[in-house]
Amino acid sequence: MSVAAQEQPIFSTRAHVFQIDPATKRNWIPASKHAVTVSFFYDANRHAYRIISVGGTKAIINSTISHNMTFTKTSQKFGQWADSRANTVYGLGFATEQQLHQFAERFKEVREAARLAREKSQDKMELSNAALSIAAPQSPPVMCVNGPDDKLFRSQSADITLSSEKERIKKMLSEGSICEMNLESELFTLQDSNAKLVAALHEANANVEQWKKQLAAYQEETERLRDQVRIYAAFKLCAMWKVQENQQYKNKSTLWHAVNEHRIHVSASLNVFQELEMRNVELERRNLASALEDRERAENEVQRVIQILDVKIFDLNDLRQSLVKLISK
Repeated sequence: MSVAAQEQPIFSTRAHVFQIDPATKRNWIPASKHAVTVSFFYDANRHAYRIISVGGTKAIINSTISHNMTFTKTSQKFGQWADSRANTVYGLGFATEQQLHQFAERFKEVREAARLAREKSQDKMELSNAALSIAAPQSPPVMCVNGPDDKLFRSQSADITLSSEKERIKKMLSEGSICEMNLESELFTLQDSNAKLVAALHEANANVEQWKKQLAAYQEETERLRDQVRIYAAFKLCAMWKVQENQQYKNKSTLWHAVNEHRIHVSASLNVFQELEMRNVELERRNLASALEDRERAENEVQRVIQILDVKIFDLNDLRQSLVKLISK
């Protein structure tokens, strides 16, 4: 659908579009598979405002704003309004509460502008009719049922039909849409909770990977220190042997005593590093166990929320079937 050249967009946003089911007048039917652009247009020639949204090559919203329309927030991210001319109710699901608030405020502004334009148009029509009545000769009105003067009768009949249509739409919204919107809002809330838990699970997995890298770094540092101890012990042993050779083994007992003492020091150093290695292994085991426990807890929480979501969806389908049975009766 193409918008007339004189119409200009004054506000645009993105939302999921729904329409009321024409058969049940209670359930919502998605009009778009994804979020689409929803825009307010202003026609300067006719002083009219419209809400237009196009999905592909088809107009899924074409609603002219009148002074008696009302946009109702039914949840934190969902709102709706009734269009008696299109004989339907439109619903919009937004990504954030702020987008819903901006759309609602713009709807109020446009509705007020439509009201002012209507009042100005009525004032001009009254002045025009007054001028015609002064210029034209006074004559008694002629009542004709099928003749050209039955326009008044047809206008009154159209007003009565429009009024009854408004009452029918109000009754439909009060009986069915509120319950449906509450379930829709709860479903959106559960979906948001599910997304947050999935994000938490991804973060826990990232933490596990980070801890694994830290443990690998600790192991590498431990091996490096162990190699340095071995090199230092060998170097020290060689130095001691060289000193003893320079003294020409004057005192073998002293040499053996020094060698044994050195062995004791080396053994003590190895014991210290063995203890350090055991502590690193214990730390690695504890960190890995804690990470696995956090991951398992997050996965259990996600499964719990998914089960709750399945139950809510089942209840929603059951409620819809019950409503359809009640209507069919």
